[in-house]
Amino acid sequence: MKQSKKQRVTLQEVALHAGVSTSTASLVVRNNPRISEATRKKVLNSINELGYVYDRVAANMRSRSSDIVGVIVTDISNSFISEFLIGVQSTLEAVGYTVLLGTTFDSVSKQDHLLSTMIEHRVDGLILNPVSKSSEKTVSQLNKIEIPKVLANRELANVNSDYVGIDYTTGALMAVNHLIEKGHKRIAFLGGIKQSSTWTERIRGFHIAHDIAGLKVDESLIIDIEPNRKGGLEAILKVLENDHPPTAVFCFNDLVAFGVIKGLAMNGIIPGQDIDIVGFDNIPEAELYHPPLTTVSSFPRSIGIKAANLLYNRMNNESSELQRLILKPELIIRETSKK
Repeated sequence: MKQSKKQRVTLQEVALHAGVSTSTASLVVRNNPRISEATRKKVLNSINELGYVYDRVAANMRSRSSDIVGVIVTDISNSFISEFLIGVQSTLEAVGYTVLLGTTFDSVSKQDHLLSTMIEHRVDGLILNPVSKSSEKTVSQLNKIEIPKVLANRELANVNSDYVGIDYTTGALMAVNHLIEKGHKRIAFLGGIKQSSTWTERIRGFHIAHDIAGLKVDESLIIDIEPNRKGGLEAILKVLENDHPPTAVFCFNDLVAFGVIKGLAMNGIIPGQDIDIVGFDNIPEAELYHPPLTTVSSFPRSIGIKAANLLYNRMNNESSELQRLILKPELIIRETSKK
């Protein structure tokens, strides 16, 4: 005689057994942090006793939710991005979401492809650190995406999205003011891509500091180049060939500053003694570098946490108006430009 197939235990049966509503039982199996520990234990005990198995695929089809968030960044080898991701991932995982990560390596075509891929995978929300040269096509693509989204670290004009970042203009102003107060009149600004909002905001602060001090900016000391060690090395070697080289350097970020320090060492120039250097971001390596780097702290982990919380609220309809959250920078003075 053919044995009858055992029926799957339903979530409704679990809820009845535990003495809770079906919606509460559903929140428990999806590991929602809002459920009390006592209720969670009751439901989990019922699940074990009844042998309930959570059918995630069916649940996702019913709710049209994947519990997956897409996160697209430029380069995970950059310590700033790594710190940012720690903030994002720890925050979203704590509320039951899985992070699907994509890396663009600052390529527009890779970014466009990843955006399409994330949508194909039906992510519930998206956090994007845009590439430096994002195009009008990217803006159009983002505005057509109907899921909640948050831009982080770099802004894109005309994108209908929340944004979280640092006040780059004030950060640059603080850094250059510090150098001017030390008596410097020829200050170089090295690194960064001109087309990016982060470069535009930093150069604004650079100019404001000079204007306040009544100093003229020497455009030959401004070099936009890839914001990494290699770019910093190439940029400092170029400005050192200037008939009137700078006495101080403001770097787009800490990675550029590390390349600058290497280039100075190749020429027997000592940072903090022969020339002052200020970076931007305050990545963990900045304090451990030799000599320790003066830099502007941009709190990448905090940006990640705020971006994740903002997206979570947006996905759960807890916020209506678009938000623009700007963190305040902090100047950290170390050996490369001691007072």
